[in-house]
Amino acid sequence: MKIKYFHDTATALIEFSAHAVVETKEINENIYIDLDAKGNLVAITIEHADLHANLPDLFYEQVGSPEPQSLLHEQT
Repeated sequence: MKIKYFHDTATALIEFSAHAVVETKEINENIYIDLDAKGNLVAITIEHADLHANLPDLFYEQVGSPEPQSLLHEQT
């Protein structure tokens, strides 16, 4: 996933995949979603993100992820 923020237009682009976009749907006048040929989400565009979202401040939290695995295994 990639998140891009364009300061000059206050536009946020959240890309979920690199699939080709075949359809863009307008959710409202500031939010658009891009879909691939199978109807899967490719990206979300948020216009005027400075007014509608807490961007460019972004916090990432991974919830419920497995414990990191050690590369070295103890032998018993």
